[in-house]
Amino acid sequence: MVGIKPSDLPPTATVKFFGAGTAACFADLITFPLDTAKVRLQIQGESKATSELAAVKYRGVFGTITTMVRTEGARSLYNGLVAGLQRQMSFASVRIGLYDSMKQFYTRGSETDAGIVIRLLAGCTTGAMAVAFAQPTDVVKVRFQAQVRQADGIKRYNGTMDAYRTIARDEGIRGLWKGCMPNITRNAIVNCAELVTYDIIKELILKHDLMTDNLPCHFTAAFGAGFCTTIVASPVDVVKTRFMNSSAGQYSSALNCTLTMLTKEGPAAFYKGFVPSFLRLGSWNIVMFVSYEQIKRLLTRMQHSWESPF
Repeated sequence: MVGIKPSDLPPTATVKFFGAGTAACFADLITFPLDTAKVRLQIQGESKATSELAAVKYRGVFGTITTMVRTEGARSLYNGLVAGLQRQMSFASVRIGLYDSMKQFYTRGSETDAGIVIRLLAGCTTGAMAVAFAQPTDVVKVRFQAQVRQADGIKRYNGTMDAYRTIARDEGIRGLWKGCMPNITRNAIVNCAELVTYDIIKELILKHDLMTDNLPCHFTAAFGAGFCTTIVASPVDVVKTRFMNSSAGQYSSALNCTLTMLTKEGPAAFYKGFVPSFLRLGSWNIVMFVSYEQIKRLLTRMQHSWESPF
């Protein structure tokens, strides 16, 4: 990322790759209940009953969390955590860890020439690459988060591996990549908003000597990135969640899902779960970027000490 002091050791691509995945897993562990609440709010209303009130089960992020704990137990807040960690370790490693390398690729090795267009291009590229690679983990994560415990105790899936097997058996291998195109769209947008905004805010803070390259600087840039990302990505995120969680034949395509939401629920449906989305993305960005910066420095120092022990 930008703002590395000349005296600091530059992290290698390998350090960034593993550092990003580790930091993202740590962020997921802390913010996962907010993500689960967001998913529940996003899918609420897709099978509306005649009575509007009958379909409203969750109200607000903390109301959703309270309802889930009361009716399904506290563990329900972490439904899909295993798939979520699998997703972050593979997904974030690519989209965040390779971002700087992709900027250098597009500028032919000179990151100083990375303008806004190059940064956007790098963000779109790593975001699309990550989705193509890690989409099955995202599908399983969303299915688990949307899974409501029934009175008879019957669950949609018995475990993470069972979910992979069941989806592949019942829906074919393509089922594991369900919603891949809206997810590529969503993550291209998220990656650009998240990484480019963080990059630019951090660069401006350091350029104008408002802060040094330390934790307060990382916190401020991450908070701004989370807010901008939520505003830009919420509509695509809702469509992605609805489509990936849908049963076979419910929607013919992501576009059909979008049009169905628009005609049946109105434009406001695209911002369902906005507050938990912001709480989750904002807190996730703060934890992830602050952790990422520290992990990069730690791994770089460790790598340097191994290579030059004396």
